Amino acid sequence: MKHGLIKVAAAIPAVKVADTKFNLIETEKQIAIAEGQGVEIIVFPELSITGYTCQDLFQQQLLLDDTEQAVIELLEFTRQLDITVIVGAPVAVGALLLNCALVIQQGKLLGIVAKTFLPNYSEFYEKRWFASSQDLRSQHILFAGNNILVTPELQIFRTSEGATFAIEICEDVWAPTPPSNHLALAGAEIIFNLSTSDELIGKHAYLKSLLAQQSARTISGYVYSSSGFGESTQDVVFGGNALIFDNGSLVKQSERFQIDPQLVISEIDIENLRSERRTNSTFVNAQRPVASGLAGVTGQIDELALHVDCLPPLNPMREFTLTREFDQHPFIPKTENMQDACDEIYNIQVSGLAKRLVHTNCKSAIIGISGGLDSTLALLVVVKTFDKLGLDRKGIVGVTMPGFGTTGRTYKNAMALMERLGITIREIDIKASVLQHFEDIGHDPEVHDSTYENAQARERTQILMDLSNQMNGLVIGTGDLSELALGWCTYNGDHMSMYAVNAGVPKTLTQYLVRYAADTTKDENVRQILTDIVETPISPELKPADEKGEIAQKTEDLVGPYELHDFFLYYVLRCGFRPSKIYWMAQNAFRGVYPDSVILHWMRIFFRRFFSQQFKRSCLPDGPKVGSVSLSPRGDWRMPSDAMSTNWLNELEGLS
Repeated sequence: MKHGLIKVAAAIPAVKVADTKFNLIETEKQIAIAEGQGVEIIVFPELSITGYTCQDLFQQQLLLDDTEQAVIELLEFTRQLDITVIVGAPVAVGALLLNCALVIQQGKLLGIVAKTFLPNYSEFYEKRWFASSQDLRSQHILFAGNNILVTPELQIFRTSEGATFAIEICEDVWAPTPPSNHLALAGAEIIFNLSTSDELIGKHAYLKSLLAQQSARTISGYVYSSSGFGESTQDVVFGGNALIFDNGSLVKQSERFQIDPQLVISEIDIENLRSERRTNSTFVNAQRPVASGLAGVTGQIDELALHVDCLPPLNPMREFTLTREFDQHPFIPKTENMQDACDEIYNIQVSGLAKRLVHTNCKSAIIGISGGLDSTLALLVVVKTFDKLGLDRKGIVGVTMPGFGTTGRTYKNAMALMERLGITIREIDIKASVLQHFEDIGHDPEVHDSTYENAQARERTQILMDLSNQMNGLVIGTGDLSELALGWCTYNGDHMSMYAVNAGVPKTLTQYLVRYAADTTKDENVRQILTDIVETPISPELKPADEKGEIAQKTEDLVGPYELHDFFLYYVLRCGFRPSKIYWMAQNAFRGVYPDSVILHWMRIFFRRFFSQQFKRSCLPDGPKVGSVSLSPRGDWRMPSDAMSTNWLNELEGLS
């Protein structure tokens, strides 16, 4: 493992029905390739040594003997390899024939897991040949030269680095209560499934949904391998499915209906799974009734399952090569229908604001419009809200407040957008009042320091608040999640409002949502305005423009690229990862985009600001949570304002 990630593989080898020698050779080929690529655990399809479709041949002693001989040879093949192998084979235990998974490592048979739920309907007749693990009593058998326990009890395998995995076989996951439910609650972090599932119209999509749900419900990695080309097509066809899920998300998959063997390799983030489980109180509480219910079944008092320790690696210094890709923009939802995802986010924001307007009996909303991203998104939300409530858009008062740094580009966009959306427009120039304030407090207006900047932000907020009193309306906050994380807002200035519709939306998502609005509007003029707003450099415009009248104060030059900060923020809040891991992930995600030194520099800035600016987040106005994380002190994030960043920054000092 590296940074809590373990490399796994799902194999779909070439197979010939009842030809154990051929199947063994093909299995060994896949193992060798996987081991050469640093895979730690590989899983093969159900009954992979014999083929699944042997039917009554499973009752032939020759096939059973050949199977055992193949396992003996496979044990020898793996003796010098650093990989754990899970293959499928029929195993006779007294009067029972079991459909089993065999766990093999370094020439040793670590465990045998029998299938529990045997399909015996439609095209399946497994009970004709096999018994269920429920029919089994615990006993030791001699198989492939190993004295091994075969038991109906739950079994969890533990790697030398502490990662835990367990096994279920095909139909098990289709059962009303899959074994993986209990296995996960007993501590298994990855579930491997050996399967042979035939292809029917619509079944593939259903299967993916089922596995995604099971992986999400059990907060586990789920690695699925199902038989492909080579199985008998006498009555059904097997397309070959290799699927890897991590906490409900599909990480990697095979191509179906391929003639050639396939090997799907990726990584499961064990550290993230553990973090999710610790955070999820429902998962923790669910262990209690399971423990009580299993105590009489398994005979285990202190443990919910038998634990089998895997062997230490032969080469612990083997290089770890990452195959999994980390999304540069984790806050932007990834779905086949992005339109639905964007509409959902807008609907959350709109519903939150609508409730607040109805509750306060307000028929007007006051919002500062700068011509920037955040105020644009907030304005779009307010317009949608008024339309939803059947209120006149003239009740929306958009206030543009030119200051010392306002440029013609943002001013023009602000005015044009308000006009096209049909809201009430107010223009209040703040320069004179701010200069008067400078005179009152004895500040030199030629000194462009934080006083110079924040006085403008607070003047604008004062105007909006006073207008809200005049008009009996709500001041709508425009600041976003990224600014809250960095503290990039003026305390008691743009930091404050009466309802902050963007508080749960990070900057990268703000950009995406405004661009989506541009792409979907039927008004060509609005489309052009929104597109230009997205392409305008992000700036608070609190310092004078340059000699060309263009934006001189660019936020990302001062605090760093928002796509980096949003990446850091996601993994700090959502996963609780340590800085060294986030840095490693960012290196991989942004390779070729930012040099390592740049990533590290902005990481230091992020953690300094994230800790030092908590006091601003401790008194945030209300606002809707739209994604998996928020910084509300009443919701997701509760942190003392005087917490120290020392340990986080010290870890970064050791990186290069």
